[in-house]
Amino acid sequence: MALRNIVKVNTEAESVLYKKTRMVEKFDEKLKQLAEDMIETMHEANGVGLAAPQVGLLKRMFVMNVDPEEGDLVIINPEISEMEGERIAYEGCLSYPQMFGRIKRPFKLKLKYNDLNGAVKEMEAEGLKARCICHEADHLDGIMFTEKVIGDLVHESQLADNADNTDEELY
Repeated sequence: MALRNIVKVNTEAESVLYKKTRMVEKFDEKLKQLAEDMIETMHEANGVGLAAPQVGLLKRMFVMNVDPEEGDLVIINPEISEMEGERIAYEGCLSYPQMFGRIKRPFKLKLKYNDLNGAVKEMEAEGLKARCICHEADHLDGIMFTEKVIGDLVHESQLADNADNTDEELY
């Protein structure tokens, strides 16, 4: 395994964050190594999700870990089929360090995707897991969370002040 560099906004490499990704068609050892590298990178950065464009690759793929019992998930070629409910919460992004914004996302969703072997899988998600899936899926379409912020971005040092006035969760 190897740590990958996370592409940040306001850097030379940031343009990759705004491009649409390509479907993954080859499910091989190279893809499995990429998944391992992305998982290691996500954990090292204390994130709960990381999309391929964030490590400079235009592949429809992301990794996530929002539930310690479930562990690391690798999601390839995701398709969100149903969404239900709404919730507004603060979100941050490893590509936009220390900044957070309030984002409206569905509370529940259904997802169809490929696993690392190319098998088609389905899952239902709600709460933080659904939020993470939507956030990472947006990355695959070149959409940054900053494009969906309600109000202003806030620095992480201001979150405690802002969160005290709401019942919103933090992602």
